[in-house]
Order: sequence, then structure tokens, then C-alpha cells
Amino acid sequence: MNQQSFVIIHGLGGSGTDHWQTWLANELTRKNFHVQYPTFTNFDSPNKSVWLEELTTNLRMVPEENNLTVITHSLGCLLWLHYASTQNKPIANRVILVAPPSPNHILTEAKSFYPVPLDRNNLKNAAENTLFIHSTNDPYCSWADVKSYSNLSFPSITIPNAGHINTQSGHGKWPWILDLCLAEEKHSLIV
Repeated sequence: MNQQSFVIIHGLGGSGTDHWQTWLANELTRKNFHVQYPTFTNFDSPNKSVWLEELTTNLRMVPEENNLTVITHSLGCLLWLHYASTQNKPIANRVILVAPPSPNHILTEAKSFYPVPLDRNNLKNAAENTLFIHSTNDPYCSWADVKSYSNLSFPSITIPNAGHINTQSGHGKWPWILDLCLAEEKHSLIV
């Protein structure tokens, strides 16, 4: 049976020590999984091209025979969308995109990430399973803007009143995301 690898992609400003992504990386590492959790350059004023190069480098460190799950947060979701748009091949078994920011309102600090490529075929080619996780009151993605992602017709989970699903909204230790990452079957992606 193939080993499982995880690549965790932070967003604007990084994730910090109290963020669920850092907790998740530590938990998965403790369980002896192969984990890549890079800190991208200039995370307060990122450059998409630089981040794409750094993501490519980190993905090359994943053993080819391993099953790969990619977990992104916020601007990391947009990075994945850009990366998937440059590939025309399978990259991951599963991708979990948590709290993607609106593709319709440019984040000043991350202008190079816009426009956002919203192409179902790119995402379908890049991963066997893609899941979006949204919050009903995300300050970076209005409920109306969630439709841009819903229109891609991938499974999604909506968490009521979870803010930006970050430290500020109480998402440090987050056992639910760990369970989701360790779920073996495609059907267990939907809870």
C-alpha cells in the first residue's frame, strides 16, 4: 500500500504557530506521515510567480509513489488554482481548499494572484477529489462570492459562522480537519 503525503499551503501572512495548519502539520508528522509545510517568501506581500516556483519545489519533494493530499487555506487556495491551471496532469489524490478568498475582490497585498483561474477541467485534471470548505460569514469571501466556487460543481462543506476559518475565528487545534485528512474513502470527504 502506498504511503500518504500531505502538502499544506498557507495563505497571506503565513499561518503562525497557533493556526490550525501548523497544528495539523504537527499532528500528521507525529503520526509519521510525510508532510511538506513550506513557508513561502514575503508572505505579507506575496508574488504569485515566486510562490508557484516554491510550491513546485515542495511538490517535487513528495515521493512519486505516495498518495498526496493538499490542504490549502485562504490565499493558498488561489495559489493551488493557479498551479492547477499550469499543469495538465494528475498531481494529488485529494485537495481540500479551506476558506478561499473571493475571486472577485482583489486583495491589495496579493494583486499578482488576480485574475483567479476558475476552470473545472484544470482542477479535475490536477486531483481525483477536490473539496471546498466555506464559512457563512467569511470576511474575505461573501456568501454571494462563494457561488463563483460553487459553479465549479465540486463538493463543498459550509461551516456556519466560522469566520475566515483561522486563528481569529477560533481555529487553532481543529480535530475535524485532521479526521478529514485521514479519511480513507472518497465518501468520507463529505460529512
